[in-house]
Amino acid sequence: MNELMTETLVAEYETIIADLGEQATDEKIVRTLVERADWTQQGARAVVMLSRKYGVFVLRNALALANAMQIEDGEAGI
Repeated sequence: MNELMTETLVAEYETIIADLGEQATDEKIVRTLVERADWTQQGARAVVMLSRKYGVFVLRNALALANAMQIEDGEAGI
């Protein structure tokens, strides 16, 4: 994943969270990801869970490793 794509996604998700404001509960984030970011319900739940569980440090490294290994869609199939 190139840097521009990553920056675009970060900007999109920052906008989503900013729009939700203080009401950014996990359920509202999931609903908004489904409505505005074209996620399935299951995929949106997985992304929110991974974000909460691992945070930026681990996920940034996982992204870099998956990119180096040329893994676009993992085995979870979400």
